[in-house]
Amino acid sequence: MTPDPAAAPEPATTADTGTLRLGTRASALALAQSGQAGRALVAGTGRAMELVHVRTTGDVDRRPLTQIGGTGVFVTAVRQALLDGEVDVVVHSCKDLPTAPADGITMACIPAREDPRDALVARDGLTLQALPEGARVGTGSPRRAAQLLRARPDLDVVSIRGNIDTRINRALGPEADLDAVVLAASGLHRADRAEVISELLGTDVMLPAPAQGALAIECRTEDLAPGGPRAWLAEALAAHDDAPTRAAVTAERALLRALEAGCSAPVAAYATVDGSQLELRALAITPDGSQVIEGSREGSFDAAGELGNALAQDLLDQGARDLLDQAAEAPNQV
Repeated sequence: MTPDPAAAPEPATTADTGTLRLGTRASALALAQSGQAGRALVAGTGRAMELVHVRTTGDVDRRPLTQIGGTGVFVTAVRQALLDGEVDVVVHSCKDLPTAPADGITMACIPAREDPRDALVARDGLTLQALPEGARVGTGSPRRAAQLLRARPDLDVVSIRGNIDTRINRALGPEADLDAVVLAASGLHRADRAEVISELLGTDVMLPAPAQGALAIECRTEDLAPGGPRAWLAEALAAHDDAPTRAAVTAERALLRALEAGCSAPVAAYATVDGSQLELRALAITPDGSQVIEGSREGSFDAAGELGNALAQDLLDQGARDLLDQAAEAPNQV
């Protein structure tokens, strides 16, 4: 674990120094989004912020996520640093979080969501439909791969890993070997690379991953005690929590959990908020995109979890379990 060299060195104990120690992966995207979240939390408090780098399994192991067990590979080590008292809060891409609760940890803040859509980054600014027949398109996500093939069965979908710049260069760099890559629009915006987007893929073409575009800020549950020594932190987290985003993410993650599918499964879910109502759309799809089960439901903003559970049951009643089992057993999937 390494403090951010760009941050001024501070003593280790937040209670003594007023410094918020924020645990984060060391990738450029993680640092960008953690820095943005941390600065928002300490704004107006007179406190400093220190980014503490944590290496995770997903950073060290370069195999496709489906081969190393996608659930939690970017999360476990960061959460352990929180439980060990080495950091005060941690910031995650919410879509990377396991759906099962973690003992002693609370998802205390979900800030307003960024653009949840997927983005095509293609040579010559091509759109998905304008890509030539047999074009090579890179992604590390089975969900994206399956929906690409559903829209364009002729594509050659290639498994890729790496940070944002590495992936972009696979399509746009001087030694590019792909015609396009698909990335989360939110990550490109947070990393200040939105200029490379050639097309934002509509949710009718590519439904996002559950919680895509949302951040989750976690803290130790004990630090949320009313009147405790970290009351200022609890107040800051509550102030930056966005109720519509939390409701949407709660519905999407409830569906994922009810399907017993991990964050790398070919499952998509996206909820939109209209006043006091939520509309949740979801699908399960085979890796080759040839079979899909989808559905939608509406429900109360205040019953987001129940909405996700109900739509998951609808999908299961239509045979989603068989599709997900096929995906889990598929060899060499993205």
